[in-house]
Amino acid sequence: MNATVENPNWEVSVPAIGHVLQPGVDTSHKVILYLEDISVSFDGFKALNNLTLAIDAGELRCIIGPNGAGKTTMMDVITGKTRPDSGTCFFGQTIDLTRMTEPQIAHAGIGRKFQKPTIFENHTVFENLELAMKTDKRAWTSLFAWLSSEGRDRISDTLKLIRLDHQAERQAGLLSHGQKQWLEIGMLLMQEPQLLLLDEPVAGMTDDETERTGELFKSLAGKHSLVVVEHDMAFIEQLGGKVTVLHEGSVLAEGDLATVQADERVVEVYLGR
Repeated sequence: MNATVENPNWEVSVPAIGHVLQPGVDTSHKVILYLEDISVSFDGFKALNNLTLAIDAGELRCIIGPNGAGKTTMMDVITGKTRPDSGTCFFGQTIDLTRMTEPQIAHAGIGRKFQKPTIFENHTVFENLELAMKTDKRAWTSLFAWLSSEGRDRISDTLKLIRLDHQAERQAGLLSHGQKQWLEIGMLLMQEPQLLLLDEPVAGMTDDETERTGELFKSLAGKHSLVVVEHDMAFIEQLGGKVTVLHEGSVLAEGDLATVQADERVVEVYLGR
């Protein structure tokens, strides 16, 4: 049986599997994301090889590994950009991500930030957050839309959170690289995601911007679940928590940073290079 799901920007028919696009994700087992035996091949190259990974609700997890370890492919599978050859990928207890489109997955509560920020550079910081807000974007509604006091409060709170409250009326294209990264994170937060996937978020940042970003991520953990793919070991150390090391498409090691850094296999394939 199929259920028609309407969204401001798309209308599709999806399998009626539980509360796929309903607010809130069933995390009664304390796990918000579970990948089991995920495999993906590209022209004979196995990018993911029976990858099994679990992320707890509210967790801040770091993913590291050498180039080609499968980090980007893993995030592509989670967000629906790449379909796995085999395996399962669940968001909460009931949402099968392998049966959904990219827009459906984003609407269900998974936000992804790529390494290069994508913002509306000709608009102000405030307008960027307003445009990103999770509202009805259909043309007729937008034509007669006005920003409610609740919406303004949400934007104000987000501006303070990402430390751009004094830049609200500034054109986004004039921000520093780090500020643009924070703005994009703020735009993701306006979509009310439960899980954030962040790809090398501090690349190109100054030391001060990197430290502030770490503080931001730690403040988001708990209310949101975060998966951070990063190469900056000092930043990972600042974040704390569990680290997962990928190698050749599988989990090589897991634990806190000190534990994985002491693992001889990790030193050999990644840290020692």
